[in-house]
Amino acid sequence: MKIYNTLTRKIEAFVPNEKGIVRMYTCGPTVYHYAHIGNLRSYITEDILEKTLEYIGYQVDRVMNITDVGHLSSDSDSGEDKMLKGAKREHKSVLDIAAFYTDAFKNDCNKLHIRIPEKLIPATSCIDEYIHIIERLLEKEYAYISGGNIYFDTSKLDDYYVLTNHKEDEMVVGVREGVEKDANKRNQADFVLWFTKSKFDDQELKWDSPWGYGYPGWHIECSGIGIKYLGEYMDIHCGGVDNIFPHHTNEIAQSESFLGHKWCNYWVHSEHLNDETGKMSKSKGDFLTLSVLEEKGYSPLVYRLFCLNSHYRKTLVFSYDILEQNKVVYEKLLRRVSSIQANLSGEFQATDFEKYCTLFKEALKNDLNTSNAITILFDVLKDEGLTNLTKLKLIGSFDSVLSLGLLDSAISKTVDAELEQHILKMIEKRREAKMNKDFMLADTIRANLLDEGIVLKDTREGTTYEIL
Repeated sequence: MKIYNTLTRKIEAFVPNEKGIVRMYTCGPTVYHYAHIGNLRSYITEDILEKTLEYIGYQVDRVMNITDVGHLSSDSDSGEDKMLKGAKREHKSVLDIAAFYTDAFKNDCNKLHIRIPEKLIPATSCIDEYIHIIERLLEKEYAYISGGNIYFDTSKLDDYYVLTNHKEDEMVVGVREGVEKDANKRNQADFVLWFTKSKFDDQELKWDSPWGYGYPGWHIECSGIGIKYLGEYMDIHCGGVDNIFPHHTNEIAQSESFLGHKWCNYWVHSEHLNDETGKMSKSKGDFLTLSVLEEKGYSPLVYRLFCLNSHYRKTLVFSYDILEQNKVVYEKLLRRVSSIQANLSGEFQATDFEKYCTLFKEALKNDLNTSNAITILFDVLKDEGLTNLTKLKLIGSFDSVLSLGLLDSAISKTVDAELEQHILKMIEKRREAKMNKDFMLADTIRANLLDEGIVLKDTREGTTYEIL
């Protein structure tokens, strides 16, 4: 397996710390609103990565956090807490907001066939772990108290920007949008580990700590959860590219300062999903959710296919025209699979099965090339040398990773006027080809219609059709 590692900025051979076992952490949602489809692209990538690792023989121990406290609306230590923002918007408690949008996130994952990790950990459940890490960082003088808050001192590190390869003067206040000066910090790159009552007095969720009544900063949460549930050595840490700085940069800083050694070997990041106006964001007010796509007649799995047809490290531009194209391809795919299921024949071809499985694995092992993996799926469907029984087993094998519901999704058998006109036109074109003794064209028309889930039947009264 080869994967692009943000830490080294190159594609590397993947070698886990422990043979056969992969310890994988994925940054989960801040549950103050519905996930938009840009968020969901990252979770689809992480789902594919986990299932690919299992497909090639690894056991995966995966953890995902649920941020239900501490995530501020600015990328610095300013602005209001996102959870508090959601609570104010809907006139509910923070805990009610967290519960509702956690369930909404799980619902979206189920619709997209994203496997929800067994270890789905709310940030509010690990307060003791954060306090322990912060106490140790203070003892080791990687942290300091100022203005009632606890800050991490980035000047103590030789290479704070190891994940981004930036220089400090490129990241100062005024260079990045949304960064506000904090007079309590020794260095403007420093970040909060713990807020006390000296800041954000309207914060609903607070806990006792050695430094006062308060709550954790966003970054410390992933370190605490990751170390508690995966141990001191992590293999893969995932997230969107917008997590690279400052969130993942800060995770590395505090975790490795606490542990005294390297924490995670591979950092895997998904690129943005943009619309025509730029990056999708909840802050714009109007944003695309999975429910919006469903209301417009698109299956969530059409959106999954849309994402898999592009590489996870490539910026993907969303448009309904492109989504419509994927809908046509997906429905054609389901019809073809339905046709195979309805016409099972022939022996199982073990050698051919292994050949295609190897090709499929190699595509995914090449930095998760899902587009090539889907091409191999279509190659299987087109291969006239394969029996339908072999094809069906290959489809099932591939779909254990792709998770497009190929063996369990039903497609409508209704025929609208446009489809009927298309079928009748093709039947007439085939009749003319046979009259002209162009049997190759006639066979091609029949095969193309079969790919669309339409079976032609020649009778004494003429040619009829059936929708699979």
